[in-house]
Amino acid sequence: MVNSAAARRAKVIALIESGVIHSQSDLVKELKKSGYKVTQATASRDLEEIGAVRGSHGYQLASSSDDSLARVLTTEKLILSVEASGNLAVVRTPPGGAQLLASNLDHAGIKSIIGTIAGDDTVLVVSRKSNGGAELAKELLALGKKRGKK
Repeated sequence: MVNSAAARRAKVIALIESGVIHSQSDLVKELKKSGYKVTQATASRDLEEIGAVRGSHGYQLASSSDDSLARVLTTEKLILSVEASGNLAVVRTPPGGAQLLASNLDHAGIKSIIGTIAGDDTVLVVSRKSNGGAELAKELLALGKKRGKK
């Protein structure tokens, strides 16, 4: 398993979405079970970086989309390349980064995106338009380039 920050944050997102994280201590324990040895300070930074907020039933991913996506793209170098075909854009990420990127794209409210499917280092992004893959690829590349300008 690649123990990168992007892979760890993808795991944090999955744990939050599963509903098992009620405290930072829970997060540290669950990450340890998954092979990530982290301190509570690291867990806290990860929660902040992905835009997680603590609610009455534990941690949840913040629904503010554009800010969360911009924050992820400025702190992680997630978009390595993008290729298009038909209504699809295939985004390559560093190992472990695909789920983090896909989750943020899903919650970003980008009207041209129907949804995403993430592997370990590849995200399949589906355009709303039947021939919108190329346009979507350009938009995703532009998002990736903005990350260095903040």
